Parts: sequence; C-alpha cells; structure tokens
Amino acid sequence: MSSESTLDDEDTFKILIATDVHLGYLEKDAIRGNDTYKTLEEILNCAKTNQVDFILLGGDLFHENKPSRRCLHNCITMLRRYCMGESPILFNILSDQTVNFNTTQFPWVNYQDENLNISIPVFSIHGNHDDPTGAEGLCALDLLSASGLVNHFGHSHSVERIEISPILLQKGSTKLALYGLGSIPDERLYRMFVNNQVTMLRPKEDQDKWFNLFTIHQNRSKHGPTNYIPEQFLDEFIDLVVWGHEHECLIAPTRNEQQLFYVTQPGSSVATSLSPGEATKKHIGLLKVKGRKMNLQKIPLNTVRQFFIQDVVLADYEDLFTPDTPQVTKKVEDFCYAKVIEMLEEAERERLGCPLTPEKPLIRLRVDYSGGFEAFNTSRFSQKFVDRVANPKDLIHFLRQREQKQNIKDEFDVDYSKLLKTTAVEGQRVENLVKQYFEAAEQTVQLSLLTEQGMGKAIQEFVDKDEKDAIQELITYQLEKTQRHLQARGITSEQDIDTEVRRFRDSKKNTTEEEIEIREAINRAKALRLERGDVPLDPDISGEFGDVTMDSDEDSVPLPPPTRGRGSRGRGSRGRGRGATASEPKPAGRGRARKSATTTQSRSIMQAFQATSQKPSRTGASKSYLPEDLTINDSDEDFPDLKASRPPPRAAAAASSSSSFTKYSSQSQSRGVAFDDSDDDDDNEDNPFKGPSHRSRK
Repeated sequence: MSSESTLDDEDTFKILIATDVHLGYLEKDAIRGNDTYKTLEEILNCAKTNQVDFILLGGDLFHENKPSRRCLHNCITMLRRYCMGESPILFNILSDQTVNFNTTQFPWVNYQDENLNISIPVFSIHGNHDDPTGAEGLCALDLLSASGLVNHFGHSHSVERIEISPILLQKGSTKLALYGLGSIPDERLYRMFVNNQVTMLRPKEDQDKWFNLFTIHQNRSKHGPTNYIPEQFLDEFIDLVVWGHEHECLIAPTRNEQQLFYVTQPGSSVATSLSPGEATKKHIGLLKVKGRKMNLQKIPLNTVRQFFIQDVVLADYEDLFTPDTPQVTKKVEDFCYAKVIEMLEEAERERLGCPLTPEKPLIRLRVDYSGGFEAFNTSRFSQKFVDRVANPKDLIHFLRQREQKQNIKDEFDVDYSKLLKTTAVEGQRVENLVKQYFEAAEQTVQLSLLTEQGMGKAIQEFVDKDEKDAIQELITYQLEKTQRHLQARGITSEQDIDTEVRRFRDSKKNTTEEEIEIREAINRAKALRLERGDVPLDPDISGEFGDVTMDSDEDSVPLPPPTRGRGSRGRGSRGRGRGATASEPKPAGRGRARKSATTTQSRSIMQAFQATSQKPSRTGASKSYLPEDLTINDSDEDFPDLKASRPPPRAAAAASSSSSFTKYSSQSQSRGVAFDDSDDDDDNEDNPFKGPSHRSRK
C-alpha cells in the first residue's frame, strides 16, 4: 500500500488508542479539578469525529481504586453521550465471548446487547490504580461493564497460571486478534514469565493472516531486578504492543530488534507528577489496520494543561554569585524569578491559537543548592505567581546532593547507609521499603514468623486501601497455620520450635503458596470489616486530600495540615467507625494497640503458641485456609470458535468442545508484517512504518 487513503475502506480497522486517563485526579483542586474530565471528553469526541470502529484503553481509566460519585457520574455521562447512537458496528467477534468477558454476568460484547444501542464500543483492561480488589475481585471498570458502557477484558483470576485468550475480530478481510493483560504486581508477573506460566493462545487456522495486538499495563522501565517486564518476555508472534502505565508519551512505534515487534507507549493524558517524563507533549493514537499492514497517526491533545520543568544547579553560575557573595540568597531568588518568568513566556507563546488549552500552566523549577548555598522562603516566592500558575505551592523544589553515609549503625546494628540514596524516596511503594529495610537489617531484627513480602503486602493494603485489619489478620492467619504445622510435627521444645518456624517460613518464600496465603489473610480482613459494619467513609466527604502522586512520581505534593477527616491522625481516627453504637464491639484504638504490643513484645514463639492455642477460633470451629478447591486446568481443551453475531446461551458455550485456539510455541514459522510507508509528519526519517512493506523472521 503506497498511500494512507487505501487504509480507509471496508476492510480497515480504525482504533483509537489511549492509556492512563486517571479520571478524577485532583478533582477537588480549585484550578485543576476538571482537567481529567475535559481531556476524556476530548478523547471521546476525537473518536466520534474520526468514526473509529472502537476505542482501546490501556488501563488506569480512574485514578482512585474507589472513584467518587462525581467521578463515576461524569464518566458514565460522557460514555453515554459519545459512545451510544445509531451508527452501525462494521466488525464481528468470532471468539468465545464467555471467555473474553468473564468478569460480568453479561458475558458478551455490549454492542450485541439487544437492550443497548452502542455506536462506539470501548475495550479496556484495568491498571494498577483501578485494579480489582475484595473477595469478589471487582473494580470500577466492572461497574461500567455491568452497565453496558465498557467491555472489560484481560482480567486473570489465577495466581498460578495465566492463559491469555484473544478477542478475535474480523472486518471484511482483515482479522485482528486483540490480547489484553490487566495490571499484575510486576514481581509476580516477572516470576511467572520466567517459570513459563504465561501462555498466549493463538487461532489454529490461518495464524499468519491474523494481526496480533497486545495491550499491557506494567512497568516498562527497570525499577529493580524484577520490578518490570522486559519486552523480550513477550511472544514474538505479536505485531504491536500498546504499553500502558508509563506516563511519558512515546507514541511513535519503536521496533524491538530481538522479538521483531513494535511497541507504542501513548503515555498519560494528564500530568500526575511534576517529573520530566510528564513534560512531554501528550498524544493519543489513531491506529489503522488492514490485513498485516498498519499505520499509527498521533493526535495531540489540546485540553491538557501545559507543563514546563527546568533544572538549575547554582554552583554552575559562579559568574553571577557564590556562597560568599553578599546578599547571595536575594540574588538566587531573583535568578529563580527570572527563570520562572522565562517558562511562563514560553507557555504563553505555545498557547496562542489553542483556545482549549487551560490558561494557567504547571511550572516546576528544581534548584540544586549544593556547595554552601542556602534555600530561600518558597512560600513567599510562590505568592508572586499565585495568579499565573496552576501549582503555586510546589513551584520551587530545592534539592541537594547528599553524600553517601557509611558505618551508620543503631542498637540493632542495622546498616541504614544501604538504604540512603542521593535522591528522595517519593513515589516508592511501601512494600518495597519494607523489603529494602529487611534486606539491610541484621539477623537480630529479622522476621521470625512472617515473610518480608507478606508484611509488605499487608502494610500496602493498610496504607493504600485503608484495610485496618490487614496486618493483624495476616499475623493471626500465619500463627494459626504455623501452630498446625508444629502440632503435626509433634515439636514441643522451645529451641526446636524456633528452628522449625524459621524453616517453615523460609520454605514458602517467593512461592505461589505464599501469595495465596497473603490473599487469604487480606480477604479475611475485608470480611471482618464487613461483618463489623465498618464501611469506608464517602470519598466525596472525607477524601479531600487524597493521594496526589503515582508510583512513578518523582516529587510529592505537600499535604495540608491534618484535619479530623479520614486519614488524619486526630483523636479517635482509628478507634471509631462511622455508624458505630455503644453496643457494637469497637476495634482496638491506637492506645490499646500500643499497650498490647508492649505487653507481648517480649513473649517468645513458644509462649505465643501456648497462649493462642487455648483461644477459640473466630469462627468457632477449626477451619483450614488452604486453597483446597483451587484447581488448575492443565488440559489442552480448546475454546470454541463462534461465528454467530449473537453469542449462544452459556450452557451451550460451556458444552462446546470444538477448538479454535492453540497454545503458542516459541518455535514458530516465519512470518511478516507490512507497514504503510506514508506519513504526513515531518520526522519521516524516524517513522517505523517507512521502509520495506514486508519483514521476515529468521
């Protein structure tokens, strides 16, 4: 195909691609509260204007795991306004939809529902911000899916093995296999890839005629030894990967020379952190696929608030001032003022001719004052720009290179120098900090009963999702299981108990059994909260100062002074729940918890074993928490191939045993994907679509 016009006919899929919308981010901010809603409306309007076949979202549609009523209301309103209508759907789904859409009681694509009138279907995976939680494993996307507005796919229910079954789409002669994998903790998914526990199913017939599109929401850049997913882990038969979670916009497809597929990273549509990666111009993509050829057109977003960031090292301006210069602080402040004015003038020039762009930009000036300089008053400095920028409170960020400190030991002989970095630790996850602490700690302060991963996960649930009983339930659960193990072994002496407990704990480290136990303990905590009637407070009322940074944030936004709302450290914030009465049992408050910890701190494992074994179980009967009814289907039973426009009843789908998929083997035959060589952009030399129309595998 020599021209883009040939990629616009009855055989061409037109797909709008976007990721990380983070709907509801800073929705209570007076200036930036509507930014995400305006951008989502622009994305949906762009899809309607270009008459796309469907919209593909790569995760994190919502910023919060439990979106506010306002956030859900705005999202549903816009989806109904732009995605419902009389326009016909010109493609068919050939795969088993009961497998593709297995998170709802309506397991079929929404445009085939006779009660709905869908003009633009939306297919979305979940991200790490709106991931499924609770005993039922539901997320905010499932609400939209049950209401028929979004098709949620890519949800894996098993923690031991993942089988990714594609949604098979056909439009005219073009066949598209849409794969999706919602967000999974990177360490776990990394380990599953290494252990060959991730399988991507492929159609058995005409494998070389399918265009394979894969959507994933994981770390792409390396944040640790296993805290990312290398591109080399993905199967080589894939043609294009849409990578979510990373916020930097790198939407121009790049070729992986080892696996020979292309990767596009659309990035976020809103800046959720004041870091350099967020300063890149935001885009969405219009993907056109015909046969094995594709063309990706990047579309700039005009409603995104401008963001400019600049780094200044004061020691590099010796011709202007030094630490010994008279009134050096005043001169440094004037210098920073001039830098901010320059960025504001640049923002004004770029905003000309773009009426949809918000008036006040985001400005960030990072000042390195190492070498003897002093920081000036940032609050007084910010007051000069309160009417000109959208973030006056964090306009200036002072940083100083910190020397590595050696031989710092405390009473437990812990080498904290291993944890010190030259930069701040904003954006790190709590579970990672817990793991780093115990890696640097000496043997005298290591955990005896719990694993580092279990403790980190429990603390993460407590911090992120306000599960107050997560830590307590994990300890109780592990103690009960360890007691049963010791009783089965007949061990009674204290020394043997200590040795066996440590051996029992070490045998479960980094195994699937450990993950199942952690999930069971967290589910017990959630069930206990529901039994107690401790319903989380309404985020509309009490969540005013919620999380405003992501995991990849470089800088944290300063929070206001503590209040009596949820999350504050005020009196009774942990001891009382809304709606509790005098007759209801109250959870232990902060004071009682501290007293209990002081009393039991010196108790040995033997004493804890004896004391707890006399206490009746919470349920009144001995209960095994092993996943006895968890079964793994290792059979090669294939999935049926549906060619009807309406999916059959579930009973018929379950009884079908005909095969349309085969498990992919890395020893695949040679294949090729052709790319359109026409593009209207100026950077044709970097265009991956320009060049030969066919590529082969060796």
